[in-house]
Amino acid sequence: MDVTLHLAQDPEADALLGRSPLAALIGMLLDQQIPMEWAFKGPATIAQRLGADDLDAHEIAVHDPEAFAALLSRKPAVHRYPGSMAKRIQQLCQYLVEHYDGDAESVWKDAATGKELLKRLAELPGFGKQKAQIFLALLGKQLGVQPTGWREAAGSYGEPKSFRSVADITGPESLAKVRAHKQEMKAAAKAAKTTGK
Repeated sequence: MDVTLHLAQDPEADALLGRSPLAALIGMLLDQQIPMEWAFKGPATIAQRLGADDLDAHEIAVHDPEAFAALLSRKPAVHRYPGSMAKRIQQLCQYLVEHYDGDAESVWKDAATGKELLKRLAELPGFGKQKAQIFLALLGKQLGVQPTGWREAAGSYGEPKSFRSVADITGPESLAKVRAHKQEMKAAAKAAKTTGK
């Protein structure tokens, strides 16, 4: 895996996401309740604070939980909720060590179908169905991981040029389109709540 992604909108952080399957997974895990760029810059910040140029699932899995939480909490914090996200990242890495010998790419490397890949992603700690579908769409659209039926398994996120999620962000212009879509969705949800539908 060595692709240029543009999710953090930061060349160094994006380079790490493009070459490190674990960094991409952790970025996706962090992508909630904070701006997307902040989430996807997180893996590079963690690597830097660990004094490494990549992330290692084995190392993170056994890291002292309090020290790891402190590492994420240091200013600027990696996430709005650094303590709980530190715990989630460690749970993800422990799962990867236990089920995939710490190799994040093994989650998708030999998946025969999109349905199987979606199931594997949804089993990861911190990944619900929606997050799994978005990451599946990212794998298919930007990282060349395209098992049979991947678009269908990714649902609406798999549609070409749908601009619904990080899977469609390739630069500032597409980022603006995804932001606009998310604003529309929030407005629609708010309107539905107000009218009681």
